[in-house]
Amino acid sequence: MTPETSPPTFRPKVLVTKIGFDGHDRGSRVVAAALRDSGCEVVYTPPWQEIAHVVKLTAEEDVDLIGISSLATDHLIVPKLMAALRSGGLGDVPVIVGGIIPDAEVPALTSCGVARVYHPGSSLEDICKDAWELARASRRQRDPFFEQES
Repeated sequence: MTPETSPPTFRPKVLVTKIGFDGHDRGSRVVAAALRDSGCEVVYTPPWQEIAHVVKLTAEEDVDLIGISSLATDHLIVPKLMAALRSGGLGDVPVIVGGIIPDAEVPALTSCGVARVYHPGSSLEDICKDAWELARASRRQRDPFFEQES
């Protein structure tokens, strides 16, 4: 096969964002760069995103995975994001959350549908590996022709 006729290969599309009033974005930039370096297409937003805008971007960009970074308790509004994604017909797009998240608050995130929660010290390799697996499963669920293409 020539490059013109080769089937397309899967490249996960990941939205990395911060919701709420948390402006500390070093962690999200580090993770976004690691995802990019692993081969993902990364859609990166500046801090202070509103939930409605994240839902809109998720649909417009047709992302396979959403990554939320939280340093200052903004992970507490992730359940509202999850509900908004479901209301918008995007409940099948997995969400991962990373940052300063007390262990006692992790169950509230996982019970609302967050796929993974990462704490400081989580390896970038593990985050990227999980992102690829979650994104591939997401694409497979949303695209009936995915297995034939990748």
